Amino acid sequence: MADLDRKKKEDKAKGPGPAGQPLAPGMMMWEAGIMYFADGFDAKTTTPVINTIIEKNLMPNSQRPNELTLVINSPGGQVHSAFALIDTMKGSAIPVKTVGLGMIASCGLLTFMAGAKGRRVLTPNTSILSHQYSWGSGGKEHELFARVREFELSTERMLNHYMKCTGLNEKKVRDILLPPEDRWLSAKEAVRYGIADKIVKTY
Repeated sequence: MADLDRKKKEDKAKGPGPAGQPLAPGMMMWEAGIMYFADGFDAKTTTPVINTIIEKNLMPNSQRPNELTLVINSPGGQVHSAFALIDTMKGSAIPVKTVGLGMIASCGLLTFMAGAKGRRVLTPNTSILSHQYSWGSGGKEHELFARVREFELSTERMLNHYMKCTGLNEKKVRDILLPPEDRWLSAKEAVRYGIADKIVKTY
């Protein structure tokens, strides 16, 4: 009996994993529902985040976290991949808190804004870039016309997303957040324009 008690104490001292083994790197974050995204947006980089949100929603209610946290530090990327993640966040039965850390630019900002209202927070030194949808293209005439149509649809999606997330009308979004030139914002400006809910030192 004494040996068993001693083994339990030793296992507890070793770490939180099975049989006292330390959890694999990132497992504590996964169990807590915390995801750190520090990359460009494409199908490969967003898939693990989408999978985690879906997996957490499939858990029994008694095991679900009350909140998921997505920490974003990204220079941007492919808008279609960003909207795949955004739609997954919006469809989550578990509220997704977003944290802007380091840089949230372009698609990083689009995704940050999609966090649950009241749960979109920025650290004080976060760099924030908002700009119009950009693309490059070449090809035959009919291919260019088709891509122009997709450009128009993507721009419309972005405008609707900005309006829904900030509460600003289309004119203000175009004038303040999506002018022809790139628009860099401070954390205080992001809160003022409805992009973020508050600035925090710890999250």
